[in-house]
Amino acid sequence: MQGCEVGTRVRYWLTLASGMLECLCFAGVVFGYASLVFVLKEDGYFGELCINHPSINSSTTNNTDCSRQDEQFSLVFTIASFLNNLLNLINGFLFDRFGTMVTRLLAISCYTTGTLLVAFSSAASALLLFPALSCIAVGGIVLLLTNMQVGNLFAAHRSTIITLYNGAFDSSSAVFLIVKVLYEQGISLRSSFLFLSISSVIHVLRTFLLMPRTHIPYLLPQCYTYGVHCGKANTYNVEQVEKLGSFLKTRSGTLFRTFCQNYTNDSSQILYKHKEVFWSCVLSWFFLWHLLWLSIMQLRHYLFIGMLNPKLNRLADSDPQLVSQYTNAFAVTQLFGVLCAPWNGLIMDRHKGKPLAAGETEQEADLRSSCLSLFLTSLQCLLFSVCASIPVLPLQYLTFILQVLNRSFLYGGNAAFISIAFPSCHFGKLYGLVMSLSAIISCCNIPVFALVEGALDGNHFYVDIALTLLTLLVFIHPIYIFIHCRKRTSYTLPAVQYTCKK
Repeated sequence: MQGCEVGTRVRYWLTLASGMLECLCFAGVVFGYASLVFVLKEDGYFGELCINHPSINSSTTNNTDCSRQDEQFSLVFTIASFLNNLLNLINGFLFDRFGTMVTRLLAISCYTTGTLLVAFSSAASALLLFPALSCIAVGGIVLLLTNMQVGNLFAAHRSTIITLYNGAFDSSSAVFLIVKVLYEQGISLRSSFLFLSISSVIHVLRTFLLMPRTHIPYLLPQCYTYGVHCGKANTYNVEQVEKLGSFLKTRSGTLFRTFCQNYTNDSSQILYKHKEVFWSCVLSWFFLWHLLWLSIMQLRHYLFIGMLNPKLNRLADSDPQLVSQYTNAFAVTQLFGVLCAPWNGLIMDRHKGKPLAAGETEQEADLRSSCLSLFLTSLQCLLFSVCASIPVLPLQYLTFILQVLNRSFLYGGNAAFISIAFPSCHFGKLYGLVMSLSAIISCCNIPVFALVEGALDGNHFYVDIALTLLTLLVFIHPIYIFIHCRKRTSYTLPAVQYTCKK
């Protein structure tokens, strides 16, 4: 038995480490788009949209208006980020229904298609950027989705691992900075993206060797293993080893509580219909306030990234060297997302190993612990938005730091909260649904950017102020969770158990 445990622990650590590299080097590269735009402009993508205006003071110099080119590049990112979230509902359903292997193979196919489209695109076929970036974004987020279950292998550090993977996902945006640096050293854009395409072989090998065919259960049965192995081992489906977990919600004045235990193999003991539990999750105040919390902050980040290049051009008086310097600085800060995100997980896991309060379940303790994380994430976004609103170029260094800190807390905290507050058998669908609904809010990118480039003549100040005021609404979510947890300490209701049916 001891040998079995040693073998499985080694496999667990290999899965953790390889998943970390996958998220860090591939999954979230699309969010380094600002660095890629610099290269694409040098290669003349959408260059025909720039208009030359003869200078009044000199007949030998021209003033070039590239606002339409910037708008087109922004549209590419907006559509990619929109589909990145919108299709998460389908991705979550595929993940919950068909398991890890099928979902990952589809994601790898999508991702590789995107990198190949960029590799074989040119200024003449610049429109290929629309499907290419969208495929890379969608494929990358699915790789992250299938990796977050690795946290179930390390129960005492579950939230920390989830946030660590999300931080690695954020830091992978620095990959496009590497592409930019290589381009400046003479390595073509095509060569870089062909390398990313060939690297998909690694994802395929990991899918078969170090990932389960279905799901990683929580809590783990003894000697649980997966992938290619010799001899007989425990390779249960998640449907067989989990029960519905720790769900607190208020609806029509009635408090419902469910909690996780081991699944039973006897399907006759299933007590509640799968769909009814899912919709009770969706209609809970937990889900609705969390959706608002995520949507507003995500919109703030998407607008910042999508308008960063024209904003830097405006603040730097279109000095290409200065714009390149700040673009590089922004991309470098993205590398530190992987270092920032685990702190959020440690905040959420800080109560692990400590005795529970009288009458308190482990899920209730997890929920109480998440209040501080939600509040700090909201505060970070407010500070980031305030700094981004001040039109001072050197201050943007601080803005970049706050942006990567908040973004790493945001997405890691989003996934961790869903895993805590809702049944694990619905994680894929609920994660996909909240990301899909938040994508609808992200559509505001298009009219906002058109407003800035049109009526506001490229001035972002008033839009930044409006977004800062809007950010104040995100504090509702942590306050609601805090009040809910305080009420839980004043009375105890009988637990109602529901079982998850696939």
